[in-house]
Amino acid sequence: MSRPTRRTALRLPVAACAVILATQFGVRAGMADTFAYVGNADSNDISVFRIDGNGEMSPVQTAPFVGIEKPGSSTPLGVTPDHRVLIAGVRSQPFSAVSFAIDQKAGTLKHIGNGPLADSMAYVMTDRTGKFVFSASYGGNKVALNPLPETGVVGEPKQVIPTGLNAHAFIPSPDNRFAFATNLGSDQVLAFGFNASTGELTPSDPPAYKVPEKSGPRHFVFHPNGKYVYLIHELNGDVAAFSYEEKTGAWAEIQRTTALPEGFNGKPWAADIHVTPDGRFLYASERTTNTLTAYKIDPASGKLTTVGTVPTEKQPRGFNIDPAGRYVAAVGELSDSMTVYAIDQTSGALTKLKSYPTGKKPNWVEFVALP
Repeated sequence: MSRPTRRTALRLPVAACAVILATQFGVRAGMADTFAYVGNADSNDISVFRIDGNGEMSPVQTAPFVGIEKPGSSTPLGVTPDHRVLIAGVRSQPFSAVSFAIDQKAGTLKHIGNGPLADSMAYVMTDRTGKFVFSASYGGNKVALNPLPETGVVGEPKQVIPTGLNAHAFIPSPDNRFAFATNLGSDQVLAFGFNASTGELTPSDPPAYKVPEKSGPRHFVFHPNGKYVYLIHELNGDVAAFSYEEKTGAWAEIQRTTALPEGFNGKPWAADIHVTPDGRFLYASERTTNTLTAYKIDPASGKLTTVGTVPTEKQPRGFNIDPAGRYVAAVGELSDSMTVYAIDQTSGALTKLKSYPTGKKPNWVEFVALP
């Protein structure tokens, strides 16, 4: 197909120009290039994929952890709000945050430096300004706050705070005024006030929320509207919904359901939880059964209705949802691969599309849409 001349193109309606661009360059008008980053613990690297409008993944790069010789038990990833820096937590000595610059056109990663972490951190995430890094140590029973300068390389810990047993996730509130940390072994969620100007954390009142004994609160996610929180429990497979008070940071449980398939009879081992960007659907992973469970979110109450469960990769510690809310990508620590599912936009049900090889022991997925 020949390219239109400049004069011809100027005479075409805007919609027609968009069709020509989509046909010639293989992109949908208005759709940013989207990339998936998969943290691989045993191969000590990150697999980079580009996802197209049909959910097809294309391998782009394998980025090694420069300066890290010994693999860690997992590879938590975090991305700055401006999508310019990706940070990987390495859970082996010396405990490090490995920073990569994200190429804004190609989606590829370029190593820019390593910074210190306070311990073996199971979770890393920036605050909503991208100036600080939150991290949680499962084995060290602590959370920490590190500065993140404009260089993108994590600085020395600013605060290290002892917690109850097995801190697993440490996440700022949507408005960046509070932060919350799960303590899996102590069955509680710690609450902090957060001053984003000074980078100071202080205990909230109350300083903790208790959950059922031996439930093992693990990961949680805020609803995009900021009114609800959803928490997955590793040890009993529960998924709990909470109302969230933005002014005070208070949680109040409104529902408790399960990530376990119907008829399950074994030892639960739930892992990860994510909500679609439009807030209509929620997904949870469970490692004993190697499944993903889908839920529909009631927009008025925030409560969940289970849609169904699908089989997925072996030991699905991590998964995520693309920024357009159309696909789920799940990785398996014991299968060394990633499966992509299409999200039914009416029901939230998942349909398997295709699987792809990754590095060894993949356990974390981050999506980034670039302009």
